[in-house]
Amino acid sequence: MTNFRFNAVETVLKRKAIKVKSLKKRSEHFGKKVFNFNTMRQYVTANAVDQVLDAVKSRKKIKESTADLIALGMKEWAISKGVTHYTHWFQSLTGATAEKHDAFLQILDNGLAIEQFEGIQLIQQEPEASSFPSGSVRDAFEARGYSAWDPSSPAFIYGTTLCIPTIFVSYTGEALDHKTPLLRAIHSVDDASVAVCKYFDKNVKRVEASLGWEQEFYLIDRALVNARPDLLLTGRTLVGQSAAKGHQINDNYFGTIPNRVMSFLRDLEDQCIALGIPVKTRHNEAAPNQFELAPIFEEANLSVDHNSLVMDVMDKVAERHFFKVLFHEKPFDHLNGSGKHNNWSLSTDTGINLLRPGKTPMGNLQFLAFFINTIKAVKDYESLLRASIASASNDLRLGTNDAPPNIMSVFIGQKLTKVLQQLEKVTKGKLSPEEKTDLKLNVIGKIPEILLDNTDRNRTSPFAFTGNKFEFRAVGSKASCANPMTVLNTIVAKQLIDFKVEVDSLINKQDLPKDDAIFNVLRDYIKSCKPILYDGNNYSETWAKEAKRRGLSYSTNTPEALKAVLLPKHVALFQDLNVMTAQEIKARLEIDLEDYVKRLQIEGRVLSELVLNHIIPSSVAYQNILLKNVKQMQSVFPEDYKLHAKSQIDLIASISKHLRVVKTEMDIMVQARKKANVVDNLQNKAIMYCNSVRARFEDIRYHSDKLELIVEDKLWTIPKYRELLYTK
Repeated sequence: MTNFRFNAVETVLKRKAIKVKSLKKRSEHFGKKVFNFNTMRQYVTANAVDQVLDAVKSRKKIKESTADLIALGMKEWAISKGVTHYTHWFQSLTGATAEKHDAFLQILDNGLAIEQFEGIQLIQQEPEASSFPSGSVRDAFEARGYSAWDPSSPAFIYGTTLCIPTIFVSYTGEALDHKTPLLRAIHSVDDASVAVCKYFDKNVKRVEASLGWEQEFYLIDRALVNARPDLLLTGRTLVGQSAAKGHQINDNYFGTIPNRVMSFLRDLEDQCIALGIPVKTRHNEAAPNQFELAPIFEEANLSVDHNSLVMDVMDKVAERHFFKVLFHEKPFDHLNGSGKHNNWSLSTDTGINLLRPGKTPMGNLQFLAFFINTIKAVKDYESLLRASIASASNDLRLGTNDAPPNIMSVFIGQKLTKVLQQLEKVTKGKLSPEEKTDLKLNVIGKIPEILLDNTDRNRTSPFAFTGNKFEFRAVGSKASCANPMTVLNTIVAKQLIDFKVEVDSLINKQDLPKDDAIFNVLRDYIKSCKPILYDGNNYSETWAKEAKRRGLSYSTNTPEALKAVLLPKHVALFQDLNVMTAQEIKARLEIDLEDYVKRLQIEGRVLSELVLNHIIPSSVAYQNILLKNVKQMQSVFPEDYKLHAKSQIDLIASISKHLRVVKTEMDIMVQARKKANVVDNLQNKAIMYCNSVRARFEDIRYHSDKLELIVEDKLWTIPKYRELLYTK
């Protein structure tokens, strides 16, 4: 019988790094495949470009005549680059990008063929929508959906196709994508932030939410992945004994990047640079064959688009290098999972990072206002933030091997904690001149010094302040950044709105000076935020008990975490800020629950296949060899063969024991799956899959891995961890 495992390993050993002619000066090639504003000015009138800029910055509507000019310029530029088709590129609720390609080709009445692309084709398309998940928004027979141009994210060329980033909505206007709610949330935090900034600088007209993601991933040879049904179909190993060497001696992190991987990364980075994705950092992660790629910070909407695009590009580039990229949050048991840390901040159009301390007392007051309001937003909506990063795959990562736990908390460091403690002690009401001097010069004046590389990091914290930004570390590597960024920007917008109402009330009703009013409100916020602030070890059992005492939510799985989505408080939040309607919220919840169920359903089926087609046959084959050996021993030592064959007999018994448990647990799991499949209520079905189906995976895996240790190496038919992680 052909052993695909050894064939796969032999194939890998023959691989050599593909020579890549890397760009010499990347700055000269940056954005060469992007129809950005600099390129637009070469093909379109200045007035048309200004209208698009106004649409981006001031949310003004673009005229149809202007859209025609933009479309014409975009087409001419694209054709000059060898492009033949265009597509509206959007992010459906599957979590993946979607595209339908149309040729520029148009046949005139006289039979003449021309390239044509008009404004209406740029602004809007009508992709068939019934095959995309929509929850309760629409019935399956209702197929109409619309994609609409997002001018804030520039069109780009991939291959021979012009890709136009768009939103995707139903016939009746409900969002069927991730971008639409994100744009609404970004607009909300912009408006709310500008209103608060007016306390400090009347010239501020716009505040931009920025995002810098850190994409972690594993890179495995494609031949080895193809020889493992679980990696191929689920993105993770459902069975597999850990290699003797993992990351216990910490020799992988920041280690030398292997030649084949370096060739892949150079190729990938060249593609990214041409597509305007400002990738900057690459390095080995903690686990073998685990890596990280990170860009320079960008506006949040564009950054989300770029992360979705880079994941697509990584897949395609990996094919050329005979790799498979694993974005799954926990592809290997007992090794570090992969996250996508979302570094978030707010900046004004006057060039001020609102989460960086200023050089003056007033600048520091502004910093404290946004810093404390962000913490309070997380405190008030921590369960919603937890729900935003919930998934079947991220459940396996959270709380293990350097990943943050399921409990949301905020880390700010000891120095900033002391600053807040000092602020809390300020007298309520109007500040005396002495207090103002002490507060502004001795407390706030010290913040820049405190933050200069003096704020330590807590790698166990899910939401940490890291000097001039907040890092949401709990986001999973496979997930879109859109959902957590939508939630974060929405809750901060809501909090800033409430903050301004309270400050204005103190100014108008109690006749307090502006600074005094701001201090009074912030002082009260500091007291109310104490439950969410935690600087210790988030993995400790003590913290879990303490968090419960503080009233923080603790959801250990996705069905439990998603219950927070429909809380009246959270529904009202999205509705009041026009980020999502109640129907859109409910639809997304249904989609998330259905996705959870289907992924566990697939994993259960694949696990059954592994047990029946690989684990049991391999184990029985080795057991038969041992049985034959025992019989031969009996013929040689008829009187005391049991003594001489004791090791073989013990192994036979161990194999039987483990096989019995594996088969029994698999049968129970299959029956649990069948029982769950007939449940109509989606929430209950997800809970059953969590508690009755996935709960069996661990025992099946444990005993399968024990069999892997026992069975002769050449009889084991699927690649082992040592081969997946160390075969170069």
